[in-house]
Amino acid sequence: MSRAHPLTPFTVAPFTVAHAAAEHWGLAAKACLEGIQPALAEANIGFLYTTEQFGPALSSILTFLRETTRIEQWVGGAAPGVCAQRDEYRDGGALAVMVGRLPEGAFRPFACREPGDFPPDNGAWLTLHGPATGLVHADPRDPSAPELVVAAAAAGFLAGGFLSGGGPPAQVAGTVKSDGLSGLLLGAEVPVLVGHSQGCSPIGSVHRVTEAWEGVVMSLDGRPALDVLKEEAGELIARNLRSAAGYIHVGLPVAGSDTGDYVVRNLLGVDMRQNWLAVGERLTPGDTLIFVRRDANSAQRDLRRMLGDLKARLAGRRIRAAFYFSCIGRGVHMFGQAGRELALIAEELGEPPLIGVYANGEINCDRLYTYTGVLALLPEAAP
Repeated sequence: MSRAHPLTPFTVAPFTVAHAAAEHWGLAAKACLEGIQPALAEANIGFLYTTEQFGPALSSILTFLRETTRIEQWVGGAAPGVCAQRDEYRDGGALAVMVGRLPEGAFRPFACREPGDFPPDNGAWLTLHGPATGLVHADPRDPSAPELVVAAAAAGFLAGGFLSGGGPPAQVAGTVKSDGLSGLLLGAEVPVLVGHSQGCSPIGSVHRVTEAWEGVVMSLDGRPALDVLKEEAGELIARNLRSAAGYIHVGLPVAGSDTGDYVVRNLLGVDMRQNWLAVGERLTPGDTLIFVRRDANSAQRDLRRMLGDLKARLAGRRIRAAFYFSCIGRGVHMFGQAGRELALIAEELGEPPLIGVYANGEINCDRLYTYTGVLALLPEAAP
């Protein structure tokens, strides 16, 4: 794609992260302000994430940070959990803040509430700076969110997550936003590397749906769907199907993927009399699925695989900022230890400045995932 300007070198200092937990948002915000103070003279962009307890004060927190830092542009929001460096916060009130500098004109906060809003509102900027990468946030209560993700992905690659599902408006993109999709567009002159790690592992082969209605799967490969599940899930699960809840899920293979990629949907229930399965997705005859299990060991191995791939792609470049969007079902709930996956990121990538959320769903490219981790890195430009 031709551009109207040369690429701007991207070699300034790494971003600065601060995070704090407190009973009142003001105490946490002041602690974060102290932590980012040394970087404020050069910073022109800020990222702000809060736990849901501080969600009602999001507008006040944004006003405080904008006035005290003199940074005008902020993005982020309130989420079920937040993370920074090696720490994860889920219960109580907590803030995570990151500030740094991006090339002037090479980034653009955006928000859209209708699929038609994107890209028209950003068309002129995309002509100069596309293809873009989007660090994005969506509202899990908004039924149009999947369409918005697809519309925005037409402008470039997306990495992000679904934020808080309850309470007041939970997104920040310049100002506090409600519903829809929002975030930060990064122009092509800003290098970005994105990795994606699954939290489940397949337990059998791919099956074709031969009879289904809405979210109920009656048969797979011409056989009763529940019989297929019992056969692949093992004797223990077959004897007690209730133990499958939260452990066995359905994976929907991504068409055209050369890496075996799939999106996970919950197994909602079984009909023992009819041998049917209820799945958290509308399926039709001809669709394909696999059964997968949540597996901490497999998830950890896949996370290491993703980090190794990113490290190779970095080719020795310094990481200026890292953004991690992990499922609310991961973290301590999957790995049994708070901060375990964050520690792996730090060990493999050299403790980069990192901020992120535990989300109600993850966004990678134009697809919506669950039980996964999406890591976006801003490295220095290649020499």
